[in-house]
Amino acid sequence: MPRFAANLSMLFTELPFMQRFEAAANAGFEAVEYLFPYAFDKKDLAEALRAHRLTQVLHNLPAGNWDAGERGIACHPDRVGEFREGVGMAIDYATALGCPKVNCLLGKLPDGVSPDAARAVAVDNLRYAAKELQAAGIRLLVEPVNHFDIPGFFLTRTDQAIALIDDVGSSNLLLQYDIYHAQRMEGELAATITRHMPRIGHIQLADNPGRGEPGTGEINYAWLFRHIDAAGYTGWIGCEYKPRGATADGLAWRQTLTA
Repeated sequence: MPRFAANLSMLFTELPFMQRFEAAANAGFEAVEYLFPYAFDKKDLAEALRAHRLTQVLHNLPAGNWDAGERGIACHPDRVGEFREGVGMAIDYATALGCPKVNCLLGKLPDGVSPDAARAVAVDNLRYAAKELQAAGIRLLVEPVNHFDIPGFFLTRTDQAIALIDDVGSSNLLLQYDIYHAQRMEGELAATITRHMPRIGHIQLADNPGRGEPGTGEINYAWLFRHIDAAGYTGWIGCEYKPRGATADGLAWRQTLTA
């Protein structure tokens, strides 16, 4: 049976962020994830988790100026110092929150930088992050993102991510497999999940088109959930979708698609 974590950056957004923990618990979630914790006091976040008996399963490394459109800096040659400072910040927060995994968004290819140069910087940065996080008992993930939603994103396909992981050469670096992004870029969901299951550290979901709830689009989630179970995945699946209406009104899929 899949275990679902509420992504608080996408769900219950009608509420102020700190109230979303209670809403997730009231909706039956036992775990949460979200993009970034850094705008909040880690003591307040930890108290929200404790008060509502929630496990935090994931957040991202700092990813540059998100509001200005940046989507990560790990492939930016002129931002290495900032990236490494962000690794330390992520460790500080993840440790305080009991969060076992941190995801790295590589970012968009910078203007004037060749793909080869950006990749070399990304490999060095991921090696550094994987080592530092491993020393703190935290797993590092890297995520391909579709280029329709984020044009110019550096890492867009599963095979690219696996090749990058191989070049980094750390047992502490795994793949974050987002079903929605993978469907948009390559399809072949079941075969890819089976082939790379030993390398998958976390799964996220949304349907396509529209990035809505499972069951609102073209992906056969009832079948895919059974397949993911059969493939041996025992981790959390992050619900990183855009609800069609109020989040609570669209949660019946958790029962109907896993029955």
